Amino acid sequence: MQTNQTTLSLTIIGGGLAGTEAAWQAAQRGIAVRLYEMRPVRQTPAHVSDQLAELVCSNSLGSDLPDRAPGLLKSEMRRLGSLIMQAAEASAVPAGGALAVDREQFAAEVTRRIESHPLIELRREEVTHIPDTPTIIATGPLTSDALAAELANLSGKEYLYFYDAISPIVEADSINMEVAFRASRYGRGEQDEGDYINCPFTEEEYTAFITALREAEKITLKKFEQEDDHFFEMCLPIEELARRGDKALAFGPMRPVGLTDPRTGRRPYAILQLRQDNLAGTLYNLVGFQTNLKWGEQRRVFRLIPGLENAEFMRYGMMHRNTYINAPMLLEPTMQWHNRPDLFFAGQITGVEGYIGNAATGLLAGLNAARLLKDQSPITLPETTMLGALCHYVTHAEPKDFQPMKANFGLMPAFDKKIRNKRARYQAYADRALQDLETVIDEYAIQAVEPALIGG
Repeated sequence: MQTNQTTLSLTIIGGGLAGTEAAWQAAQRGIAVRLYEMRPVRQTPAHVSDQLAELVCSNSLGSDLPDRAPGLLKSEMRRLGSLIMQAAEASAVPAGGALAVDREQFAAEVTRRIESHPLIELRREEVTHIPDTPTIIATGPLTSDALAAELANLSGKEYLYFYDAISPIVEADSINMEVAFRASRYGRGEQDEGDYINCPFTEEEYTAFITALREAEKITLKKFEQEDDHFFEMCLPIEELARRGDKALAFGPMRPVGLTDPRTGRRPYAILQLRQDNLAGTLYNLVGFQTNLKWGEQRRVFRLIPGLENAEFMRYGMMHRNTYINAPMLLEPTMQWHNRPDLFFAGQITGVEGYIGNAATGLLAGLNAARLLKDQSPITLPETTMLGALCHYVTHAEPKDFQPMKANFGLMPAFDKKIRNKRARYQAYADRALQDLETVIDEYAIQAVEPALIGG
């Protein structure tokens, strides 16, 4: 529909989960929104329809259990009046403790609500330049070449990435430190015990691991993700490197030089190093272990690594085409551009992974854009909320090693007194998050919008 005349207007580029959520949040707060979606005028290699918020991979939005990180994020979004959550619940299919949807019904419901909102004008055309008026960019992993060039000029080419090569991340408490040990190569490092956690291999353990790695099932990349050979050589999956020779890993990312296993007093045959991934020290990533194995295979094969027998994976490795910015260098936790307050970013382009994480950052960007237009201060959510923790991570991670992240409890501040039972700890995180969210809602007088301003 055409927008009403108003001085409070906002441009949003991208009609995916983040863009539609942002549009809904702003419009429900009285802002006239012009939402641009280039499909079907210009299709992407991944989409098959012209519907908004089309799910191109799984139809699952992840766990809906309140004591799981994705479930907590959904609870926070519900409390803030999320369009995506409303559409998901209207199109849900049986999925146990997860929230899964009928893809076509879900996209149709989001499209219907956006098209029928009196303050949202949907334009089906490609945007090739960044407007100089209040704008949210939520173009996702397949940003068009023209707009990507604009983003490169805005951010600096070194801060815009086109491919993901992501290593798995595990929960620190799940690493067996009776086998693994702390040390930096040749004793270098800031911590007294060393900056890395090291998992040492005997020759027999290494051989068994390499065999399993070579035989594991891989994810089949889409054709458009295979078009650049440079990607594969520079970001070679660990399983492909293993196929180059029995000792390719032992002389590569698993080289043991400069390290001594305290259990034997000798250098291991090979080593896997894990590097701290968050300030709290609750998450560690597997250094150099970018992979294209199926997630179940990653869990099976990587648990063959000495010290990771019971590893809890907070993020699995993946390799796929993606466009995202180096958010720690460029964004504020409010989702605002660092030196242009009226320019916001949301969704996967910010370095957030997962359907719900993308939508949630769109929610915050839309809410904050509306507040900015009404001369209200944008909100930085506390790190004790799941959305606040996620936004804090992508805007405060180490820029040099920044890689996309999904919602997980390892991002949240730990309690002063350690809760050893994991289920109880996660429930405590969830309880604290929802309580602190209520405090923010009261402090900033955030009115959680009703499911349908227009009766839908």
